[in-house]
Amino acid sequence: MKFKFDYKKIDAGLEIPVMESFYTIQGEGYHKGTAAYFVRIGGCYVGCHWCDVKESWDPNIHPPIGINKIVSEVRKKSDLVVITGGEPLIYNMSKLTDLLLKNNIKTHLETSGAYKLTGKWNWICLSPKKNKLPLNEIYNFANELKVIIYNLDDFKFAERESKKVSNNCLLYLQPEWSKRKKIMPLIVKYVKKNPHWKVSLQTHKYLKIP
Repeated sequence: MKFKFDYKKIDAGLEIPVMESFYTIQGEGYHKGTAAYFVRIGGCYVGCHWCDVKESWDPNIHPPIGINKIVSEVRKKSDLVVITGGEPLIYNMSKLTDLLLKNNIKTHLETSGAYKLTGKWNWICLSPKKNKLPLNEIYNFANELKVIIYNLDDFKFAERESKKVSNNCLLYLQPEWSKRKKIMPLIVKYVKKNPHWKVSLQTHKYLKIP
């Protein structure tokens, strides 16, 4: 099903295509184990071949939702929202985050950083991708750098990206889920030799939490 977009509202950040939203436990990175309301934005042009939510890529098949409704739904469940995707930053996030913060809701962003940074965020998880690198402007704002390890070359990529973030940014290596049995021992070995990195796991998948 294709949805009709009011592009004036989309461009103004008053409506945003939403693939799904749900209350769950953050499974990855620094805030793993924390209850949060997730809003998965529809639309992504980065195109990672190992992406586990490829159904998020086409924005036209996800309904545009007004930001007032998004915030209202978050408020019913949590004072912490994780905006993920897809790629949230292909849209203007300023009005949405302003409204969330006005309602005392903490704002966390998960992004590839490949598009202009908009919005006000309490926490930014930057997960760079080789095929569409982050814009330079976002590196200094990242609270955590999460690099997905799919093959051996990704360790070199991770080190290159780690040199671009601030000294306060937390560094995480996370195995790509389909390769976890092969990659996990390599990550453990690497982190033991390079303790400036930490291991991130998709614990929600192990626990079978949405």
